[in-house]
Amino acid sequence: MASISLSEAEKTFIIHGIQDDLRSDGRECETYRLIEVECGLVSNCSGSARLKLSNTDILVGIKAEMGTPKTNLPDEGYLEFFVDCSATASPKFDGRGGEDLASEIATTMARMYGSTKTLNLKDLCILSGECCWVLYIDVVVLECGGNLFDAVSLGIKAALADARIPKVTVQMDDEGNQEMDVSEDPDDCYRFQTDMVPLLVTINKVNQKHIIDATIKEEACSLACVIMSVMPKTGKITSIVKKGSGSLDPDSTTDMIQCGKRVADLLHTKLRNILLEIEKSGDNVEKVGFLA
Repeated sequence: MASISLSEAEKTFIIHGIQDDLRSDGRECETYRLIEVECGLVSNCSGSARLKLSNTDILVGIKAEMGTPKTNLPDEGYLEFFVDCSATASPKFDGRGGEDLASEIATTMARMYGSTKTLNLKDLCILSGECCWVLYIDVVVLECGGNLFDAVSLGIKAALADARIPKVTVQMDDEGNQEMDVSEDPDDCYRFQTDMVPLLVTINKVNQKHIIDATIKEEACSLACVIMSVMPKTGKITSIVKKGSGSLDPDSTTDMIQCGKRVADLLHTKLRNILLEIEKSGDNVEKVGFLA
């Protein structure tokens, strides 16, 4: 939850607007801010994406390196998540505040991608029990304008769709030893199928109403929220957690969950259309911002 300080008058203004289904930025309670996505911005990464939700700005980079499979999953590669809540993004991220939030986001992402139905990690295996691709997913919060969990999940899914993992051929040399040949052809690569990758949706309870995609000021007016991970197509909820000191009655919780499922369906469709447009545009898409 946000920890910025607001005056009582400002809180009253925000809360009354939400009660009338008219938020301070003109949106309705269940309306998302404009989603802006750019892919392929970081040249030394296997995949990258920058996502903006108004004042929330996220940069995701994916680096593929060879490693040893986990003992309990010898036929699969795996993902490692690292999140940096830069102190320049918000003064509240200075010191332990940013570290704790970064650790919480990374843990949430690792839990969300822990399901075998999310990504086919067996395709990252090179030699069973000996060698696999390890994807290091680095997330940098460039600016915090609220709704970080949702923004990070959107950014990671976009970066995974952009990722290109080189194909590896294993051959035997004259002495019977295994040799690995990594393809240098940019077109000879593995692309992730992100059709079943879930997204996070955060629903904040403000007084007697709930909102989605809360700004940082709206988060300061909320005493409780629900963060849920929702699969595309099926709408299946893979995880759900309640945050904040406030309580939620059963009826409110049910309404918030149903709202989250509706919003998740729209988000999946919106992001899929954006990624398809980027894929069609190829190298012709215009890069904007300081990373262009």
